[in-house]
Amino acid sequence: MSPGILGKKIGMTQIFNADGQVVPVTLVKAGPCVVTQRKTPATDGYDAIQLGLLEYAKKQNKPIAKHLEKSGAAGVRYMREFRLGQGSGDMKPGDRVLAEEFKPREVVDVIGTSKGRGFAGLVKRHHFRGGPATHGSMFHRAPGSIGASSFPSRVFPGMKMAGRMGTQQVTVRNLEIMSVDAEDNVIALKGAIPGPNGGYVMVRRARR
Repeated sequence: MSPGILGKKIGMTQIFNADGQVVPVTLVKAGPCVVTQRKTPATDGYDAIQLGLLEYAKKQNKPIAKHLEKSGAAGVRYMREFRLGQGSGDMKPGDRVLAEEFKPREVVDVIGTSKGRGFAGLVKRHHFRGGPATHGSMFHRAPGSIGASSFPSRVFPGMKMAGRMGTQQVTVRNLEIMSVDAEDNVIALKGAIPGPNGGYVMVRRARR
């Protein structure tokens, strides 16, 4: 049993459960994937597998191409690593991982890259309240004080300030699988997952 699978976010829709209640779901094109490398405690210090999504890239450099030739997965574009735990079974390079390994009602974690929002201010990026909007105020969306003047006369690292927002790794835990389409390798997850439509995601069996 694989600890997870790689996929591509299709988009959100809604389905009706047995009670007639509307449930928002996200569709993920999960797999097919292939094991491109097996890491063991003897050689690498830990037990894990490297999965590659079978979506062929147009061009690859020689080191990646040679690495993928060993497992017969030449041209794989997106690769990520999954730690192996108890019950994962013995997986070796060349093994396939398909969406049918996951079942409805199962709980998974989804790891993806959030949407990029560009350069954003404090109100949008950190949800600051801002200053008064009227009565001659000149302080609307400014940051305010970022440190004392005489001591320590510097800005401490980690100060919440304006900057580039988004494009960060985000993990959404304990999402329920509503349905699995084994023929088209599509998994329907309850709720939203990070990233834009067409973005790559890791679907990992829930750890908590």
